[in-house]
Amino acid sequence: MNFLIAQLNVFRQIIWTPLFVLLVGTGLFLTVRLRGIQFTQLFYSLKLAFTRHDDKAQGDISHFQALMTALAATIGIGNIAGVATAITMGGLGSLFWLWVTSLIGMSIKYAEAILAIQYREKDDRGEMVGGPMFYIEKGLKWKWLACAFAFFGTITTLFTGNIVQSNSIASAVFNTFHINVWVTGVILAVMTLLVLIGGIKAIGGVTSYLVPFMALFYIGGSLLVLALRFEFIPDAISSIFSSAFTGQAAFGGFAGASIMMAIQMGVTRGVFSNESGLGTAPIAAAAAKTDYPGRQALISMTGAFLSTIVCTFTGLAIAVTGVLGQLGADHKLLTGVPMTIAAFDSVLPFGGVIVVLASILFGYSTIIGWAYYGEKCCEYLLGTRSIFSYRLIFSLFVLLGVAIPLDIVWALADIANAFMALPNLIGIFALTGVVVAQTKIFMNKVKKENISLNII
Repeated sequence: MNFLIAQLNVFRQIIWTPLFVLLVGTGLFLTVRLRGIQFTQLFYSLKLAFTRHDDKAQGDISHFQALMTALAATIGIGNIAGVATAITMGGLGSLFWLWVTSLIGMSIKYAEAILAIQYREKDDRGEMVGGPMFYIEKGLKWKWLACAFAFFGTITTLFTGNIVQSNSIASAVFNTFHINVWVTGVILAVMTLLVLIGGIKAIGGVTSYLVPFMALFYIGGSLLVLALRFEFIPDAISSIFSSAFTGQAAFGGFAGASIMMAIQMGVTRGVFSNESGLGTAPIAAAAAKTDYPGRQALISMTGAFLSTIVCTFTGLAIAVTGVLGQLGADHKLLTGVPMTIAAFDSVLPFGGVIVVLASILFGYSTIIGWAYYGEKCCEYLLGTRSIFSYRLIFSLFVLLGVAIPLDIVWALADIANAFMALPNLIGIFALTGVVVAQTKIFMNKVKKENISLNII
């Protein structure tokens, strides 16, 4: 088992090294071409996200439901367990590189959504479908690359958006409430299948209520932890920035971390937590009711920003409570959800319960969000007749995922993410001209609406 984990980690590092260059390079290129749209239009995009209504426009769900579906898949276990594992392996400096990845990734998420709306179409059930497989095929005429994305997307959803979540939920519930992991797995699998049968409208309806509640619930608990450890916040922030460029020395059970490990863990967990570049969020964006691709793109862009806020609260809670390097009851180094539980428990009487409940909500919302992504990838390859079979297989993986070792789960998820991101990033880079052109069209429309925006 240890040999398998070691080999997976080696392969993960090999594949993510060039992908890191492509991801950051694409993000920086888009940032320049779009004149820093993620910075100049952030407040306007947040306003659109929570006030805009396009009920009469083409699409299956409202722009808010599309954002919540994307956020349901984005704000998940990665924001709790993923940040903790990144800090365990890369030190507190990995949080800084997660921030960098997220800021750069916002431009990618914007571009993904524009292309998703621009090249979307209706399937034989009358539902809107879109995403990287469509804009790669229709925009670039590269059917083989579109199929590659859809294939890797179908596989990735079974790992990243499925077993990572069910495994972490089952582990957290067992450690806190001592409920057998298989019991949790059966409940999760049945609940997942019931929602999936309702399709995107059911998913959008569930997530539009679940996501705001769960985010506010977890952030509220995090604020209590930070308020009670307020005096340690300056030192924590200082450590995050300093260790990002110098690495972090070993102490306690923590083996130390190099700068490269901090960067690698920050980038991989950044991509995992906000999904910029993976090509998943545009699949949800394609179903939105919107008049212009640029409008939904600004709304979709906020997903990366909002997800990063949740990650930041997790990282700061771990930093100010000093749980990094501590050993658990099994005398192993704390990591993942147990590490975040330990951070909250060290300050709040029922802090662990807050983390566990948040993990359940985050994980379950991610499961149903990613199920939709995988369903659309599978539909692209095999047609609408494959949807019901995919839903059954996906629900089965929810059950099986509770018993797979955590180290293997995260390694497989990172590797799967890489294979999914590669064709998507190639497609976005090659279609940058379309993104810029559609942005100009939308901004001209906005100016006619007497809204002052200074870009492009």
